Amino acid sequence: MSYYWIGDIQGCDQPLGRLLDLIDFSPSRDHLVLLGDLINRGPSSLAVLKRLMALQGSVQCVLGNHDLHGLAVAFGLRQTSRLDTLDELLQAQDSTDWCTWLRHQPMALLSHDVLSVHAGVLPSWTVQQTLSLAGEVESVLRGPNWHGFLGHMYGNTPASWHEELEGFDRLRVVVNALTRLRFCTPSGEMEFKTKEGAENAPKGYIPWFDVPGRRTADTTVAFGHWSSLRQPARQDLWALDTGCVWGGCLSAMRWREDGTHERLQVPCQQAQKPALKGTHNSA
Repeated sequence: MSYYWIGDIQGCDQPLGRLLDLIDFSPSRDHLVLLGDLINRGPSSLAVLKRLMALQGSVQCVLGNHDLHGLAVAFGLRQTSRLDTLDELLQAQDSTDWCTWLRHQPMALLSHDVLSVHAGVLPSWTVQQTLSLAGEVESVLRGPNWHGFLGHMYGNTPASWHEELEGFDRLRVVVNALTRLRFCTPSGEMEFKTKEGAENAPKGYIPWFDVPGRRTADTTVAFGHWSSLRQPARQDLWALDTGCVWGGCLSAMRWREDGTHERLQVPCQQAQKPALKGTHNSA
């Protein structure tokens, strides 16, 4: 049995199929963890979701900003942008099925001592606190007030975590950290404008994983979201968004039962690329 973590697919179903062929994936034997941004910007979001839904218990997916954006658009809570490629999803006869499936995916996972999130973890959060706060968002997404939550999800404030936060402000900070975070201050104040690599941190900010005293530093973290990030030369971070939708590669990390792991990739080979490379929606 092997376990695989896969980075941002963003509607690129053909590369996903080639990657599963490369790793000789068997749903009866192996397990996948997808790191969010399953849909949007690529050509085949509906095919991606149908493939993943068919795998049932052999796949888990944490939600990314594009996944939440797709849900908000589907229910008229957000307008599409000119780079969105959601039309096929929105017009699908079974749109209720994929929306329900997405709403029931987690925001964070811990498996085999690997913490999986789409974007990042605030430095003050422990692993258990991260999972607990993710659970608060998951409960709302799966509950009767999920429309209201999606309608109040967008915004950059509050920019930092405080335990006394309540309501939509509290949920928004958690969503922003888990699905949008790249840079923050040593005290955990988040910054969302910069999308370049770690070497281009804005003044006063550093990559979230480099904050001194980060409370998840003793746990391997698998994440996506940051296609311009070069894989840090360290074993405790698996940066698996390698820009498939921008003409890069789709990447997976294989974890074996003996504790060893290796990175595997396939080229995207898209016929067309989006007009603005590296532009991301912010959810």
